[in-house]
Amino acid sequence: MGVLYSFEQRLEHLVTGAFARAFRSAVQPMEIAAALQREVDNGAQILSRDRRIVPNNFIIDLSPSDYDRLSTYGQTLSSELASMLHEHAQEQHYVFAGPVQLSFQRLTDLSTGRFRVRSAAMAQVTPSPRQERSDNAISRVSVFLEIGGTQHPLIPPGIVVGRGSTADLRIDDAGVSRRHVDFRVQTNPPGAPPGSSPATVIAVDLGSTNGTTVDGRRVQHAALTDGSVVQIGSTRIVLRITGLPAAPSNQPYDGPAPPSGGYPETYQPYSSRTQAPSHHEGR
Repeated sequence: MGVLYSFEQRLEHLVTGAFARAFRSAVQPMEIAAALQREVDNGAQILSRDRRIVPNNFIIDLSPSDYDRLSTYGQTLSSELASMLHEHAQEQHYVFAGPVQLSFQRLTDLSTGRFRVRSAAMAQVTPSPRQERSDNAISRVSVFLEIGGTQHPLIPPGIVVGRGSTADLRIDDAGVSRRHVDFRVQTNPPGAPPGSSPATVIAVDLGSTNGTTVDGRRVQHAALTDGSVVQIGSTRIVLRITGLPAAPSNQPYDGPAPPSGGYPETYQPYSSRTQAPSHHEGR
């Protein structure tokens, strides 16, 4: 309770009496702080014998009336909540997956006094100067790595992803090795059989400490297809291949027909740890 008490003391010095009165019959800052702390504790994953990695991206869903009250003090409250989380992490020997980010969202399905906290582990991703990410570069390729909703072009012969400065795509994730995984790509020739993918992609683990999984299975190397999910540390990487041909008309196909522009891209920003968003609901 030491961290929460410290947070409460700081908040009392920062806010005015009008601010305190605004919360009297609505969501209390201490309730949000306690829910964030529980969300971090519930999301902790073992990184090493004395360290655990925890989510770093938090969304706080509020009712319209609570959101309107809080929005005036949003920056001050967010800073204090982030400081509280850092203190709690230090006390519990937690390591955040990336920079701590908090945001508030207004939801009409919540009544006054009720709120939800959702979290995800989202590491900061930094392409090296060698990795061109302009719109022109993206338009020229058909293979991408999707991390946190951002596309990174995958150009032959491929790229190395890791935490170190020598990686082509640097991920600030404590569970990722300096040179963790190599995504090797080869463009298939125009004369490839009908229905073939425009490229062949293979993920190769580079002797990482915590390993690499592809679609939930730990691998040393694996061939990837459109939609394959590669997990390294707390970071979820999805392979996207555009321009895939539609299913041949003479083959039975039970699912919905793909759209004329190819298969759509899908992204679930809060599925780093599980398939469903992690959240805590208050009151």
